[in-house]
Amino acid sequence: MDQPSIAWYRDTLLPRAEPPAGQTGVIHWLRARLFNGWYSSVLTTVAVLAVIALVSAVLPWLANSVWHADSLSECRRLMNGEPGACWGVIRERWPQLLFGFYPQDAYWRPLASFVLLFAALGPILFKWVPSRVLWFSAVYPGLAFWLIWGGSLWHPVLAYAGIAVAWLAFTVTRRLGNGVALATALVAAGAWWLHGMQYLVAVVEYLSPLSLQAVSSRDLGGFLLSFVVGVSGIALSLPLGIVLALGRRSSMPLIRVMSVTFIEFVRGVPLITLLFTASLLLNYFLPPGTSFDLILRVIIMVTIFSTAYMAEVIRGGLAALPQGQTEAAQALGLDYWKAQRLVIMPQALKISIPMIVSTFIGLFKDTTLVVFIGLLDPIALSTAIRASTQWQGVYWELFLFIGGMFFLFCFGMSRYSIHLERRLKTDHR
Repeated sequence: MDQPSIAWYRDTLLPRAEPPAGQTGVIHWLRARLFNGWYSSVLTTVAVLAVIALVSAVLPWLANSVWHADSLSECRRLMNGEPGACWGVIRERWPQLLFGFYPQDAYWRPLASFVLLFAALGPILFKWVPSRVLWFSAVYPGLAFWLIWGGSLWHPVLAYAGIAVAWLAFTVTRRLGNGVALATALVAAGAWWLHGMQYLVAVVEYLSPLSLQAVSSRDLGGFLLSFVVGVSGIALSLPLGIVLALGRRSSMPLIRVMSVTFIEFVRGVPLITLLFTASLLLNYFLPPGTSFDLILRVIIMVTIFSTAYMAEVIRGGLAALPQGQTEAAQALGLDYWKAQRLVIMPQALKISIPMIVSTFIGLFKDTTLVVFIGLLDPIALSTAIRASTQWQGVYWELFLFIGGMFFLFCFGMSRYSIHLERRLKTDHR
């Protein structure tokens, strides 16, 4: 039976027509977004009134700002009794808020370490940076330590040599089995860092002195302290969290139980408790006469706390992957570690990017908790500034400055998270 033929069909597109009247313009946008029904209209009206009230209260306060004043009383005299912001405290005390009691003639050292941080993060965070500069990313931690704390340059150099000692010990004993080789490497590196390196530093420094003025940890404060603790915790917690997440999903009972116990115990304890442990209790477990830097103890505890949460974030990404990805990696002949490195972990990290960055932001803000163990973070320094006779009674200006600085760091991490998600997006939806 013959199929009926098509009598007529269009072979050209219709000309573009204008949208219907009332479906474009600002009025349509307002109706569709802000006044779409009585409930939306009420919320929009309340929000507009709240914004107007806030602006009407804050704008005159900011408009009557005073920058050049040496005390709060001078600010009030210049304001002629009108309410206003006394930014003179920021103009006078911003070095203290940023650097604590760090020597003024050495401000260039933490600034240089901050600038070099971006050069170290470049090949890790941005695809357009050539990977051949990754060597600087590995060198940067030792360089930043030397710049901030000073002392002999040979300390970080010979500390890196401990990695070479561990690799050499692992290579020599590898024929005895990977477990024995790994244990031997750890023992060799520990012996090098705790004993052998100390004597060699003195000899090399005597032959070729390369040192900066030493700065004690009690002089670090302000945003420099938050920067050191936050960046160290972020850099260490991600790889440790990955290892811990894999340990929790391990098929070996001992490793799985140890990982679960560590994660659940740390997540069940407040960070302030761990900080008090670092400040007060940790010295009781060390040999008599041992000096353990307080900032280093804080970094260790902050890293432990963040690692437990990071492990759960990574585990969530691993659980979201279908089982077929693991089977596909096995079908390609990949062993466990190659499958994790090339197939499983990249996808799990991509899924977990929002929560990873949220954990990083929370960790960076939690660095202000070190105020409770006597370290001079920005909050502690603001309290000390307000206790002085010059600036007693200043509140909002200091807190707005501190909040603005934290916002810049956290907002930068958030924007990079969005950029990374877009760059790695492959579903094209």
